[in-house]
Amino acid sequence: MHQKLHLIAIGGAVMHNVALSLHRAGHQITGSDDHIAEPSKSRLAAAGLLPGREGWFVEKIHSGLDGIILGMHARDDNPEMLRALELELPVWSFPEFIYRQSTKKLRAAICGSHGKTTITAMVMHILQEARLEFDYLVGAQLAGFDVMVRLSEAPIIVLEGDEYLSSPLDLRPKFAHYRPKVALISGIAWDHVNVFPTFEQYLDAFRLLINSLGPDDHLIYQADDIQLVELVREVCQAQLYPYRCPDFRLDQGQLVVRQPGRDHELAMTVIGQHNLLNAAGAAQVAALLGVKEDFAWQALATFPGAARRLEVLARGKGRTVIRDFAHSPSKVQASTDAVAGQFGRAGFVACLELHTFSSLNPAFLPQYRGALDAAETAFVFFDPAAVAAKKLPPLLAEQVKVALQRPDLQVFNDSTALRQAILDAAPALTSLLLMSSGTFGGMAMGELANFIIAS
Repeated sequence: MHQKLHLIAIGGAVMHNVALSLHRAGHQITGSDDHIAEPSKSRLAAAGLLPGREGWFVEKIHSGLDGIILGMHARDDNPEMLRALELELPVWSFPEFIYRQSTKKLRAAICGSHGKTTITAMVMHILQEARLEFDYLVGAQLAGFDVMVRLSEAPIIVLEGDEYLSSPLDLRPKFAHYRPKVALISGIAWDHVNVFPTFEQYLDAFRLLINSLGPDDHLIYQADDIQLVELVREVCQAQLYPYRCPDFRLDQGQLVVRQPGRDHELAMTVIGQHNLLNAAGAAQVAALLGVKEDFAWQALATFPGAARRLEVLARGKGRTVIRDFAHSPSKVQASTDAVAGQFGRAGFVACLELHTFSSLNPAFLPQYRGALDAAETAFVFFDPAAVAAKKLPPLLAEQVKVALQRPDLQVFNDSTALRQAILDAAPALTSLLLMSSGTFGGMAMGELANFIIAS
């Protein structure tokens, strides 16, 4: 049955994809947001879903609506949300709504502090190659998929399970709603200190997930993560499937993997040993969803990658420019180590933008110690405007240097100066890794990449 639904914070990366998916399914969709950036703005406009004005408008909330989907971007004093509660309309966080649309499906949730977008994308690629019908929710735009959320009558749904809070009204982790029959946890490394101020509180989020699994459920977990292994032993009742990185070798800068339990090798398109680990987890998820392991690995050999996950922006003349979404310490270290391992340390320049609340918090900065050490040259950038927007105390370049304890680290708070430093390093450059969940202060990374290759 088609519904009339209103999305508060419709401009979010996932929220606007939820809107597009529901619109395509025939539901009547409206929405609001106080700021809508690209690509959400253009995609909503193309579907006729872009709000006429930015802001919150209580008149959009009325008794004729069947429900409200509330994004985490909304604050707890949001006037539209308060009006919906006054009218006693159903108000769901998007993960709660997704679950309500998926109760009859085989649900697989990909969780963990790192790698979950890539593993989810890998599972989706395998299922697509196997020509299986499935729904999904993933946190990045993927080649071959025009939206990041699909809701249909498919019997399977693959969900990227985020540990962040669900909404201003629901402070449980998003993955707590999904009740998966198949769950994967890629590893645990403290993140989101604004909502998990201690590591133990962060662990509690994963305890909640693991505790929710019963004897008929399946948990796939990274067997070399000591903290995760201890947590699984502590609380898990599910059927267990540990996974590890398969054997591999480098052949002229390309990873060649020996398929687990087989004698033959496969040349892979992904960059980095950690992505082979991700592939091993994805193959196990696919197996529990009905895809034979041999087929899964053959599909993984053609996996094109996810946007902004070790994505090659440009390559040529012995140089490679790579963009990555890495922002938390474990992700930054994994991506930096991956590029150094595959392309060498000589001429390797790693650039990190401190953009999230955690990364801009001086108390959390020491967690990044050593994360950039695999690079020959390391740059760190932060935007003072982002610090102010998050209501944090001003950050000093010297604080970053002291926290990371790398004497030759160069710290920038001006994107023009950072761009010039990258260009100055270009003559000796072999690989450039740009890591950010932001934009380096609006720097045109694609244009920069092409200029470096052409120079």
